[in-house]
Amino acid sequence: MKPSYVSFALIAVATAAVAQEPQMAPGGRGGGRGSTREFLGLGPAPDAAAAKLGDPIYKENCGTCHGETGRGSQGPNLVRSTVVLHDEKGEEIGPIIKNGRPQSGMPAFPGMKQEDIYNISQYLHMQVELAANRGLYGTTYSNLRSQTSGDPKKGQAYFQANCASCHALTGDFAKVGAKFPQAATMQARFLWPAGRGPRKATVTTTDGKSFAGTLLKLDDFHVSLRMANGDYHEWPLDQVKLKVEDNLGGHRALLPKYTDADIHNMTAYLVTLK
Repeated sequence: MKPSYVSFALIAVATAAVAQEPQMAPGGRGGGRGSTREFLGLGPAPDAAAAKLGDPIYKENCGTCHGETGRGSQGPNLVRSTVVLHDEKGEEIGPIIKNGRPQSGMPAFPGMKQEDIYNISQYLHMQVELAANRGLYGTTYSNLRSQTSGDPKKGQAYFQANCASCHALTGDFAKVGAKFPQAATMQARFLWPAGRGPRKATVTTTDGKSFAGTLLKLDDFHVSLRMANGDYHEWPLDQVKLKVEDNLGGHRALLPKYTDADIHNMTAYLVTLK
């Protein structure tokens, strides 16, 4: 399934941290961790070999306007583009490259080969990966300090200021340091938490009726819910209003705000909770 519009909002938030992030190896995209990919709402991993081929093609034809890495210049930021985020193999990007957008001043490239378009698409998807994915934080980047080199007292203060409204040391975080004694595991858990149980959602139909239940399916075309009484309902997505409960919204909001020191301090504090 392609990333949803919710994914676009998430990536746009995550990319705000790009300037302070070290570069990761191509193809990282979560290191194969399904929870990271689900958390970010990312589509299939980009073709690293094609992305490498697309690099010089992109820079020659697109870099002047959109920036060398797609993060904007005279033209818009492509890493945050909904077209790029919904594209997989150039099927969304290709028509725009070939036809241009004259009203916006973008020239057309009608003679560009389909192979080159595919390679450009994979290059741009790789930029989304690099911008959004801190899932290998602390293990991929050799120049980072040990995960436990932070200050536990500062980590406690950060936790109280940013996390205590949702997490309790006598509740879900009781003895969390014993549950995840390895610093790298602890760090991954609070940076990229797995979803907490089934997602709840509310569907409002055109006649004003609301249906609240457990979200069973959500794709580009349909949404389905299971009601508390066991009833099943499905609707065309474009004919209803949908509100999905997001248990991880607070974590996503923190992603662009964390500094390296915050992450190390939080880890150093959480591993002491035994």
